[in-house]
Amino acid sequence: MQIAKNLFISLLKRRGYRLTRDEQPNTMATTLLKWAGSTEVNTVIDVGASNGSWTRLALLGWPNAEYLLVEAQREPHELGLINLVSERPRVQYVIAAAGPRNGTIYFDANDPFGGRASETPTGGVCISVPMTPLDSEIENRRLRGPFLLKLDTHGFEVPILSGATRVLSQSSLLVIESYNFDIAQECLRFPQFCAYLEGLGFRCIDICDVLHRPRDGSLWQFDLFFAPVTRSEFQHNDYR
Repeated sequence: MQIAKNLFISLLKRRGYRLTRDEQPNTMATTLLKWAGSTEVNTVIDVGASNGSWTRLALLGWPNAEYLLVEAQREPHELGLINLVSERPRVQYVIAAAGPRNGTIYFDANDPFGGRASETPTGGVCISVPMTPLDSEIENRRLRGPFLLKLDTHGFEVPILSGATRVLSQSSLLVIESYNFDIAQECLRFPQFCAYLEGLGFRCIDICDVLHRPRDGSLWQFDLFFAPVTRSEFQHNDYR
């Protein structure tokens, strides 16, 4: 095996290529830490917060920020949220779906870790939950930007962002789960979603947690990091 590997490396070198090893894998934890050093954040908004596991990762990079966790399903997540709040006094949460307006909305609760808001009832376990715009939440709670906004919302991203214009205007980083398939009626696949966010003043700056579906190995989803188009990194179009 080693002989074959050496021959392969030698062949690549003769053709002008070389193998390199990434310093760190592109996981959510390492990618958050990478950008924490250069991204000012006063408030982290974690939408689709589940039991707070993603927020625990973000706390490693921004330990002094305020945190607002938004989760639609009370069960089975609230106990984890209560425990996190008891450990971290700057963390607060709301049990509601983020959306474009105040009111109620249907929520597909078939999968506790994969639920999705919907304007119309879905099959299976469908519940009605409170809905709140993120702009209302930050105003009522007097939370200050710059914001880091994370969405793990399974295709309901555009309606959520339509209720977060003030949040977006003060956001320094977005972390959004994106998809390569039409998983919901409102969902934008990642090329359209990147174009949509560029229209709002953000460009993709990083990617992590790439997932391929077991059915056929096709690219399924990943988490994209978006930063304001005014960031200095976007002023350089060369590789070095």
